[in-house]
Amino acid sequence: MQKPMRGFAPLSVFFSLVAGLFLLAAVPALAQPGSFTIAQHGHPVGAASFNFVSIPRGYSSTSVVRIAIQGLDYALSKTEQLSPANHLRHVQLSATVNNSAVNVTAAPDAAQFLLNISANGRSSTTRLAFHPAAVFLPDFDPGALETLLALAVTHNNSGLWAILPKQSGDQSCSIEPIQLATLADEKGALDGKPIPVHHLVATIAGAATDLFSGPENQLLQAELPQQGFALVRKGFVLTPPAKPGAPPNSAPPPDPAAPPTQQ
Repeated sequence: MQKPMRGFAPLSVFFSLVAGLFLLAAVPALAQPGSFTIAQHGHPVGAASFNFVSIPRGYSSTSVVRIAIQGLDYALSKTEQLSPANHLRHVQLSATVNNSAVNVTAAPDAAQFLLNISANGRSSTTRLAFHPAAVFLPDFDPGALETLLALAVTHNNSGLWAILPKQSGDQSCSIEPIQLATLADEKGALDGKPIPVHHLVATIAGAATDLFSGPENQLLQAELPQQGFALVRKGFVLTPPAKPGAPPNSAPPPDPAAPPTQQ
């Protein structure tokens, strides 16, 4: 039997190493937890956070949001189970909007998404078209935006959809395509250290959200379609700052339960 040349590994070992590298490249990086300030016109009005942990079949994602301002008292708690590719397997949402409770559970069901909704003392079931790269996207949820950034990388910014838990006539939820545009990189600082910043614009149902992410694809800031609202990771500063929202007026704050096109 011919011995391998000195300094060279057998081909079987080489191909095993290459296969292992491809497997490592195919596994998405686990998102880091994040804490955010919710601002309106540059003034803090609430807080939000998310966390991702590994589970046997993928990830478990949790989000918590709290806003309390005149005309809007909003609290959200959401738990999701995601596949290793960040595809939605199950979601449980509980929220209150101005003391009105909303509960939603959702999961893929054959060729559809099945959603069970309880709101305003009534229960209903909604079935939406199934799209593998869909994000369950409540208002002000940084965990959902972090998942969107991860899916954008693995799906090359295409084929992305948003499940919107909104009230719109008789339709309690809808699914909308997400159009992503990549803008020029910007600069910022995280915990006092300079950091390169990627800039994306996600357009959903006619409403645009500016997303700013770091070199590890972590969400740093989001300029939301709700007038003047932004999510800013604690310790992050965008330089120069994003264009400020319009000054407050006499109109009440937007209702998170309203569809984006009406906000």
